[in-house]
Amino acid sequence: MRIVAFVVGAFASLLAANAAFAADTLKLAIGQRGLWDSAIGEIGMQVGIFQRHGLELQMFYTSGGGETQQAVISGSADIGVSPGTLGALGAFAKGAPIRVIGSTFTGGSQLFWYVPANSPIRSLRDTDGKTVAYSTNGSSTHTAVLALQKSSGVKFRPTATGAAPATLTQVMSGQINVGWAGAPFGVDMVEAGKTRVIAKASDDPALDRQTIRLIVANATELAQRHDVFVRFMRAYREALDWVYATPEGRKAYAEWATISDATAQRALQEFLPKAAVDPDGISGLDDIMADAVTFKYIPAPLSKAQLDELIQIPERKPQASQ
Repeated sequence: MRIVAFVVGAFASLLAANAAFAADTLKLAIGQRGLWDSAIGEIGMQVGIFQRHGLELQMFYTSGGGETQQAVISGSADIGVSPGTLGALGAFAKGAPIRVIGSTFTGGSQLFWYVPANSPIRSLRDTDGKTVAYSTNGSSTHTAVLALQKSSGVKFRPTATGAAPATLTQVMSGQINVGWAGAPFGVDMVEAGKTRVIAKASDDPALDRQTIRLIVANATELAQRHDVFVRFMRAYREALDWVYATPEGRKAYAEWATISDATAQRALQEFLPKAAVDPDGISGLDDIMADAVTFKYIPAPLSKAQLDELIQIPERKPQASQ
């Protein structure tokens, strides 16, 4: 009887321990697999970083930032990775339950616009009346296309084309004149001489200073499970640092993106500098809000109190400023 009691007690203790250390699940909506923003969750799970923080990520992909944001607002996702900043401002201003818990990209070095190598289009100056791609309404590519049109003064036709692979097909088949891509996607085509870059988001000086994509959370889930989101951001930072700081991290990134190590190195150095992907950095808010008003995402700039409510980055670095 003593043996039986001991075994039962030990089994009960084991069950309690397993329950205590059971991973918390987070559902992530991610704007398009293959772009930089979608790498960290997958790679971090593959090497066990998120698991060490007691997390299990369930990831699904959308065709762009607008869809990603809607998944978070509707509650079908806890976290949205890479919706556009203007779209997030607009949704929040309308009362949507959305909060910013991080940044995925600041500046315009990742996004670029390209044409087939044999296209007569050499720059945006040659695109008057032509179709120029972006993914979905409210996405960072939509913001960038509007900003480039404004700064260049060229009356091209912004056209929603969906995800980057679908856009490539439309460009190479002649359905659209200028496609969009975000490193690492499309870099191999440029290196192979099959496409030519005619513009980058960084060509607009104001846009190049702005945080263009974010990590957002459902406001209700954030309030109810705050510790889970804190651990998510800890793991996100750790996975990000591992990719940039170690040869193993860069190799994992190259394998994830199905590109060579040399292409991965070029993508990380030229298109994806680490300062640009700092999850704690939100930059150029004044310019962002001015653009949000100009492009009719919000009727007026948000107040400081509204921004403090919207931006709730867990354990944010002191040196990161809004």
